[in-house]
Amino acid sequence: MSEKILIIEDEDGIARILELELKHEGYEVSRAADGRKGLEMANEGGWDLVLLDVMLPGLNGIEVLRRLRQNDQAVPVILLTARDTVPDKVSGFEHGANDYVTKPFAMEELLARVRNLLRIFKASREGESEDVLKVCDLTIELITRKVTRKDHAIDLTPREFELLLYLARHKNEEKTREEILSDVWGYEYIGDTNVVDVYIRYLRQKMDKGYRHKLLHTVRGVGYMLKEPDA
Repeated sequence: MSEKILIIEDEDGIARILELELKHEGYEVSRAADGRKGLEMANEGGWDLVLLDVMLPGLNGIEVLRRLRQNDQAVPVILLTARDTVPDKVSGFEHGANDYVTKPFAMEELLARVRNLLRIFKASREGESEDVLKVCDLTIELITRKVTRKDHAIDLTPREFELLLYLARHKNEEKTREEILSDVWGYEYIGDTNVVDVYIRYLRQKMDKGYRHKLLHTVRGVGYMLKEPDA
């Protein structure tokens, strides 16, 4: 069965080209031309991926993404935008985007990112047999996406959860910033890697602050790892 992709884009020319190219690749494609309609369609579910423009009439793309994540934490979302500063990217990822493509973009690059993101999420779903991951006194429930430490709930954004889940699956392993960007953000990131540092800082504040044993460690000259105290 073909993967189903929803395009939420108000520029008809761009939306039409995206639709034609994606259909040519074998995907089932639907379109929405404003934020409210796009959110309504996205919340109907059944999508394998959403391409979401940031500048939309009705509701802007970030607001659409925020509301979508309240209902669906799983569907991959690629943001399409002309704004490419680090704060803009962090804002998009903070609200749960999985990838970020700057306009104007090369169609070959966008299609490659679509394929890569679909592959990653398919592999994740097929390999996700466990319901709960534990690292010391930290518990991650995969189905409910609930995170607790010593029975204290930790409220994470979708991106923070994906980062923590990735590190937990590779506990006691050193991971470079480049590996984290590629595996968590879903593509081979080119440019500043400090977005990883930003999210590591967020996680530390939420899951390590106030605890005697720190789980999230910086590996000097390498990157980061989630480490059990006796490992």
